[in-house]
Formats: sequence, structure tokens, C-alpha cells
Amino acid sequence: MNTEPTSSQATVPQGAPLVSIVAPCYNAGKYLEEAIHSLFAQDYPNIEVIVVDDGSTDDSLAMLRQLQQTYDFQLYAQENQGVSAALNHGLKYAKGTYVATPDLDDVMLPHSIRVRAHYLDEHPQVGCVGALIVYMDSEGRTIKEQQHDHLQVHTFDDLLRNAAVIGAPTALYRMSALRDAGFYDPQLRVQDFQITLRIAHQGYEIHELPICVTRYRRHPNNLSRKYRLMLKTDLQAIEPYRDHPGYESARTVLVHKALKYAVVEDRKEAWQLLRSIPWRHWNKTSFKRLRRLVLRLPMTRTKS
Repeated sequence: MNTEPTSSQATVPQGAPLVSIVAPCYNAGKYLEEAIHSLFAQDYPNIEVIVVDDGSTDDSLAMLRQLQQTYDFQLYAQENQGVSAALNHGLKYAKGTYVATPDLDDVMLPHSIRVRAHYLDEHPQVGCVGALIVYMDSEGRTIKEQQHDHLQVHTFDDLLRNAAVIGAPTALYRMSALRDAGFYDPQLRVQDFQITLRIAHQGYEIHELPICVTRYRRHPNNLSRKYRLMLKTDLQAIEPYRDHPGYESARTVLVHKALKYAVVEDRKEAWQLLRSIPWRHWNKTSFKRLRRLVLRLPMTRTKS
């Protein structure tokens, strides 16, 4: 699995475009120092870092102010409004040609910005380039690595149909693509799925590199584990495309994702979610969720 760039990727052109790293923060105090350090350990020569505290209730804001004594970043604070609103706030001050939106409980690998910025330099039709992640636990121990052996190219149709997302920890956006997409809808508190679709819907290509660029931290507070909120906001994200042929397929994928947790945590809700899937859209995943629900099987780590 590639976690280091090839020699051709290692060359940074003179006059490299400015990359704005806009990082939302909410109660990430335990991980802030390591995360901020990784942003300033990038081997790309032209970055600015903007941090927006989204109404943290722990000591995050105080820690960020202390870290400003060591690291040169802009810091803004707002009442808690969600990640999308925090990113919009930070983007008001961003001057970069490209934009990264890492979470401050993750760790960005040193080559992360360089390999993705270089790729956008060479592919002007691409509005967002993603990559792969290394999963770690709350204490920083590696769990597993994502693996692909080839570049993946996504269109709006397949992104919607498969409810696919370029996760914020690996996404590098072209600022003009974010602008054309109207930035983030602040009413949708989960950001990466909506912006993936919004950029692709503008006609930009979305590419994904077969190289790990970020260490993603799994812990109980991950937003991805709050399945009710995720389902609600993901369904809102696809609502503008209800007339698209891929809409029902997307909805089924999203319900399946929520069911993975609902069958364990709330059986009544799980039955309701299963019944909401039109019979013509049932597939092997639907029956897998049904089987787990009926037999009360424990949840295991799977890719589906």
C-alpha cells in the first residue's frame, strides 16, 4: 500500500499555488497539539492555516490560543452551528487556490498537501481530489489502511447512485469549484457528502488517488457513528436530486448504512427503515440487515 509519494510526485513547482487549510474544531482538545503540528509539518511550501472553533465546551479554544504562540494560524470562534457553518466562516478568510478541510482529531501525513495540490495543478477539470486514509484508534494505534491500486474517477451520476463521498480528511478542493457550488449549506450539519455532490453537479470531475494522506482517528465521538444524524443530513443532501434516476439507489445505500447500527441499537427503528426501502431496491445488503435483525446477530466490522 502506498503511503509515500513517487519520485515524480515529490517535485513541487516553483510558485506553488497557495493552499488554505480550513479546519473546524469542536471539543478536540485531547488531539489538538498533534493535529496542528501535522498541518505545519507539511512538505508543501505555500499554505495558510485557518481554524474555526465551533462553540467547543471543553478546553479547545484555550488550547488553540496557546498553540498560536508556537504556530502561525488564524483563529476564529463562533457559537455552535455545525461543521458546515464553521467551514463557511473560515472560507470567508481563505485566499488559497486550493482548500483542505481536515478534522483536528486526525493527523495529516507530511506529503498530504503536496501530492494532492500537484494533482490539481495537472488536472484542471478536477474540482476535488481525494485519497486514502490510515485508520487509528483513539490512542493513535494503527488499525488498518485503505487500499486501492489505481486512480478512481467519479462522475456525479455514480457518486449519487452509490451515495459515495470524498471524506473531508482526504479531500483537496479547488476554490473555484467550492465557489461554483455555493459553498456549504449550513442547514446540513454534515459537510463532506453534500459538497462532493454539489461540486460534481457543477460538472467537475472527482478523482481519488491510491495513496494514504491522513491518519483518521476512530473514537466514540466521531460524527460518522451518530447514525440518526448522519441519515437525516445525508437524505437532505440528496433531496435536491430527487428527480435524478439515481436518487432511489442513493436513498437505499444511505438507509443500509444507518441500518448497520439501528439493527443493534433500536430494533423498532430498524424495522421502520427496512420497510422504507421499496421492494424493487432490495439487494443482498437488505437481506443481510434483515437477517441480523431477525436473528439478533451482533454487529461486526464490515465494509458494507
